[in-house]
This record gives sequence, structure tokens and C-alpha cells, in this order.
Amino acid sequence: MLHGLWMSGWVMAAQRRWLTAGGFAVEVFSFPTVRETLDRNARSLAAFARSCAGSRVHFVGHSLGGLVILRMLAAANDPRLGRAVLLGSPVRGSEVARSLMRDRWGRAAIGRSLGAWDEASHGRVRWPCDVGMIAGEVAIGAGRLITPGLGPNDGAVTVAETRLPSFTDHVVLRVSHTGMLLSRTVADQTCRFLRTGRFEHGGARS
Repeated sequence: MLHGLWMSGWVMAAQRRWLTAGGFAVEVFSFPTVRETLDRNARSLAAFARSCAGSRVHFVGHSLGGLVILRMLAAANDPRLGRAVLLGSPVRGSEVARSLMRDRWGRAAIGRSLGAWDEASHGRVRWPCDVGMIAGEVAIGAGRLITPGLGPNDGAVTVAETRLPSFTDHVVLRVSHTGMLLSRTVADQTCRFLRTGRFEHGGARS
């Protein structure tokens, strides 16, 4: 499990507890979200995954953590590769991040990983495993203040920014960007995708 921008591994505690209860052995990968590059974080994640026990290794990443996972998958050669679930990751780029990066203080805050994400090149990648995205549509968060007039969003990332045609499945839930971390429904959907490669769409939007 990977956390998002400006966070560390402790924020994944609730999701980790629910995935453990769901039968998964869970490890949390903490990484420097601002000072380190996306490529370096992806290589560190690959090395961390190789050190994990088990016959299959799945990946779950919130926000920036999902982008690190995708960058790693683009060069992955691990035969134990399982599935990946991304939680509100701005795979089509982030309008909020672009707004912040218009001045040097914003660029410093966004850091070297999110600032290096290239949505155009990753849109052409054929992933080596099933990749699912959980998006949120409860617009509670600072993103609404930074960039007014966003389309349907989770308070930081728009639903449109979470879509790539190469993903196996996509589901929209009534959660905010930060609220995903405390949502049992998100955990249940994550477990379902890791087991089957599909989300449950009854009552949720695809």
C-alpha cells in the first residue's frame, strides 16, 4: 500500500486493517513524496516488492501513490505481479496541481514526483496486470478553493482525471479524496478487485 502527496504510511492504517481482515498480508511502502523523483520512487517500490513474501504481490495506492505504482508497472518484470488498485490518482494530470505549479512556491510544494507525471505517455502503456481505479465524487477539499469550477470531483482530483482506457475497471463512489482512506466501502471494493479483477457496480457509477 502506498500513500499520497505530503503523507506517510500511517494514513493507510484503516485501509490496511480492513484489507488484512479481508485475508491479505499487507505491507505499507512509505516514500518521500516531494524531494524524490517519480522514477526513483518507482525503482524503490520495485525493490520493496521483491522483498515481500508470497506467491503474488498486489498494489494499492492513494493519489500520488497510484502514480508511483503505474510508473513501476511500466517497467515491471516481476513474475509474482498481481493486480493494482488506484484510489483517486490523477492519471490524466491534475488541474489543481497545474494551478499550484504556476509559481515557484507551488512547484516546491508539489515536488519532484507529481510534477514529473506525464499523462500522455502513460496513456499509451499496456499494463502488465489488471489495473482498477476508484474515483470519488464528494467535493470536499482544498482543491475547490485552489481551482474553482472543476467538474465532478473528490475535492482534489476530478473524475475525468482518473480515467484511462487501458484500465481494467473504474468505479465512482460517494467519497472525498481524503475520505477514501477512512471508507470501508473503498476497502471492500479494493478487496473485490484484487480477488476478481472487477469492482462491484451495483449502486455505484462506472
